[in-house]
Amino acid sequence: MGRRYGIALAMLLSSAAFIAAVPVQADSFAYVSNAASNDISVFRLDGATGAMTPMGTVPFIGVDKPGSSTPMAVSPDRRFLYAGVRSQPYQVQVFAIDAATGKLSHLGSGPLADSMANIVTDRSGRYLFSASYGGDKVAVNPIGPDGKVGPPQQVMATGKNAHSIQLSPDNRFAFATNLGSDRLVQFRFDPATGNLSDNDPPSVSLPPKSGPRHIVFHPDARHLYLVDELDAAVAVFVYDPKTGTLEEKQRLPSLPADFKGEPWAADIHSTPDGRFLYISERRSSTIRSFRIDPESGLLTPLGSVATEEQPRGFNIDPTGCFLAAVGEKSDSMTVYRIDGGSGALTTLARYPAGKQPNWVEFVSAP
Repeated sequence: MGRRYGIALAMLLSSAAFIAAVPVQADSFAYVSNAASNDISVFRLDGATGAMTPMGTVPFIGVDKPGSSTPMAVSPDRRFLYAGVRSQPYQVQVFAIDAATGKLSHLGSGPLADSMANIVTDRSGRYLFSASYGGDKVAVNPIGPDGKVGPPQQVMATGKNAHSIQLSPDNRFAFATNLGSDRLVQFRFDPATGNLSDNDPPSVSLPPKSGPRHIVFHPDARHLYLVDELDAAVAVFVYDPKTGTLEEKQRLPSLPADFKGEPWAADIHSTPDGRFLYISERRSSTIRSFRIDPESGLLTPLGSVATEEQPRGFNIDPTGCFLAAVGEKSDSMTVYRIDGGSGALTTLARYPAGKQPNWVEFVSAP
């Protein structure tokens, strides 16, 4: 009797330990911006199943004309969501994020220097950076403690077609892609004043007609990844935090050899653990995956999956378990489960979004 009780107790304790060891995946809120309907679709992502629950649609205030896209950014403290409007008057719409429910409350808007293809905050959340494709410029706007955005305090001309801008992990440097002049521009950033200045050298030259589009830093803060729009190549750069400069280490195609037509790559993101990288390609409507070497940061192609038609934007939830992609021509979003071992994507479900969805942001739920 005592021995059987002891075995049963041991089994119970073992099961409890196993259950405790299994990580509980947290829910998150997903925000999808819709350029043609001038609004944001809000969803709650179930961290266990990957199911999305629609939570409503939030319209932009005082915006009548649709823009070509609606870039978004989330403040580092996850309190505010910013959405860039690419129709005149050019502005950024500011929303407060309810931490408990994920709901958005419109706080106002701030002026932007031009039609901005990309917006992002610095690591402190005190400044909003933007890049203008048509205006060949980048700009800096101050952000107040209340999250509201003031008029541009600095506008800097760049090479042709500035498409995106990102801050370095240490918040001391910034990098902007110039799609039309095939350059990756390097800036120094003063976090005390919010001002940019040219670094030395001021840019990195890239292959002619490659069309550098979007960039993302690896979580290790030592590598930066770039996707080209015009040749759909992916490039790996080593980042030097002392000088704030980049050196290219690898460049490889993302499309299969039998691909027909002109490439038109779009977005790029890595998983939070830094093990996998994904890009979207609009001509083929696919998402391509790569394995990241933990030491060298170099990439190994893994494969691709079909996705929404013309996938301009996608993103990965904070747990790294799910990927959500939207299609500009399908007005829908597909959610995939990311295999933690292989990086493979498994389709879970499809959801309607607004008109011309093109950007996805996630915020962790409590």
